[in-house]
Amino acid sequence: MAVENDYDRFAEAYTVENETSLINAYYARPAIVNLVGDVGGLRVLDAGCGAGAVAEALRDKGAVVAGFDRSAKMVELAGKRLGDDVDLRVADIGQPLPYPGRAFDVVVAALVLHYLEDWTAPLAELRRVLKPGGRLVVVVNHPIMFKILHPQADYFATSKWSDEYTFDGQEAVLTYWHRPLHAMTDAFTAAGFRTTVISEPPAVPEARELFPEEMSPFPSGAFLSFLFFALEAV
Repeated sequence: MAVENDYDRFAEAYTVENETSLINAYYARPAIVNLVGDVGGLRVLDAGCGAGAVAEALRDKGAVVAGFDRSAKMVELAGKRLGDDVDLRVADIGQPLPYPGRAFDVVVAALVLHYLEDWTAPLAELRRVLKPGGRLVVVVNHPIMFKILHPQADYFATSKWSDEYTFDGQEAVLTYWHRPLHAMTDAFTAAGFRTTVISEPPAVPEARELFPEEMSPFPSGAFLSFLFFALEAV
């Protein structure tokens, strides 16, 4: 039986692709680091760390970083990138996390929650490991993308959908759960978070020179892809 979102199967290709891709290297990662802000001396958890690119950027800004991913292969790649000074573990965001309560000042959950039908338990765990007043940065597929790709679909329903990708020449299928914007913010509130920022950021300025064809339709530098949230644990 095929495993949905089996990153173990295409981890290396995904990592190679995203080192220099427009969407990851020049849009998502810089926006995440900017939204997280000053992390000097703070304890930061990268939830769904992948191969460790975001964790590396936050470590380089002075954070004490830990990270986990469901994919053992991704954690292995992150270990090669980050060395021994980052606490990396194989764990599933849908299960109890292997950290004590109030262990972190900041949690980043980038491109993780949109794989899950139910956010209740994952958000409860992220709230548990954050200290009061701590920050959670969430990045998910922009909900309008589902309606653009599936015009006949019900935007207001929680719906499962898949898309095909090619990562460094290797084909992969990723399966997501769409939910409308209000369902996201309602889930954050129910889990004990206050939404402080909802952001639709542009790509970094150098993206226009590096990807002139892809960026030419977007004079502002912004395009529809992901939606970024900053939340406060209350």
